Amino acid sequence: MSESSESGAGSQIRTLAVRITDDLRARLDVVAQITGRSTTEEIRVALEHWVEKTKSDPAILQKAAAIRAEIEREAQTRRNAISAIFGAEATAEEKTQESPAAGRPAARRGKTSDE
Repeated sequence: MSESSESGAGSQIRTLAVRITDDLRARLDVVAQITGRSTTEEIRVALEHWVEKTKSDPAILQKAAAIRAEIEREAQTRRNAISAIFGAEATAEEKTQESPAAGRPAARRGKTSDE
């Protein structure tokens, strides 16, 4: 089950080894036979369904919000540490990177008539 081809929306297919019982494998194989899909595709479909279902679970949403808040706190702590070390120099660089022109190469001037 080692696949490395590209799949929709820029997602790369990656291999995940999962240990299951013989009984579950047999049931998966039967479901795959009935649906006409491969066992691998049945597992992928089941996982996608489970992830979608999990996204609407209030307890999961609450935990996700707590994790997001912790990530933001850690990021702010790191930004503060960088500012403490490098001062205004780091802040100016961050603003330059955030500006839309920062990602574009500098404009090239053509030679003037007196060059």
